[in-house]
Amino acid sequence: MFTTIRDLFKFSPSFRFGSLILLLVAAMLVLSFFSPYDPGKLRRKVKRNQPPSADFIFGTTSQGEDVFWTMTFAVRNTLTISVIAVVIGRGIGVILGMLSGYFGGTFDRVMQSIIESIIVIPRLPLLILIGAILRGSLTIYSLGILIGLLDWAFPSKRYRAQILSLRERDFTHTAVFSGMSTVKIVVREHLPFIIPFLLADVISGFLFSIGIEVTLSYLGLANLDSPTIGTMIYWGNYYQSIWVGRTWVLIAPIVAAICMVLGFYLMSVGLSEYLDPRKRLVRLTARAGDEADNDDPRKEKDDAWAP
Repeated sequence: MFTTIRDLFKFSPSFRFGSLILLLVAAMLVLSFFSPYDPGKLRRKVKRNQPPSADFIFGTTSQGEDVFWTMTFAVRNTLTISVIAVVIGRGIGVILGMLSGYFGGTFDRVMQSIIESIIVIPRLPLLILIGAILRGSLTIYSLGILIGLLDWAFPSKRYRAQILSLRERDFTHTAVFSGMSTVKIVVREHLPFIIPFLLADVISGFLFSIGIEVTLSYLGLANLDSPTIGTMIYWGNYYQSIWVGRTWVLIAPIVAAICMVLGFYLMSVGLSEYLDPRKRLVRLTARAGDEADNDDPRKEKDDAWAP
């Protein structure tokens, strides 16, 4: 995995730029732990409706909240939802996809029937329906769990397709004949091959989770007492910030959402380029050329005579 990340930083400008954007987002997350305010008591702490200034970098809201520090908590909570959803969704997808592809037979047919049944269900309308039923009861953690439980079917099919190819390779047959257990074969022999695809799926999972959180919170279907990117946009719109000229209340969370989505999108583009077989061949050729230059004895001779 570390070799994959190193190659991405070396050969993909979009991955580097996306990582830089996400570093800024991560800095906002870290700042939330040094906030002078309690995350559960952000209202009525400062003067209301103050424009951006030296005292309040992003201004204040009509509820007496410092927009900058509220946004640090919002970024942290939105990313917390995304991490929970990605861990659950990709965890289930990896386990079921790899086992389904390796075992095949009746187990594979049953799993694929279940997965196909889940895939045809539109996730966003279902989440909106659940949010409407549980209106105000969806906490940060329950929302992350809900998104994760509805976002594992598509990834599992991609992992299954990879394992179906890998199980017919010679190294798999060698591992079976050597007496390795199924778990060891799947984890030691197959898992390293799907790590690049797993990284791409993790990034797409973050994009999906952020979009769902913002959508549900903007519609007022999540817990509006916890600051997230979506709830900041909801309250800014609720108090008609644009119409009364307090645009800074909405600009800050919208820019934060754009930065998070753009950062993950650029990283996804970099991973897509990395997984492209044609570009991988060019990359391997360039790496082989660099190694050949380093091992060339004539170059060492020229360096020895160099002044």
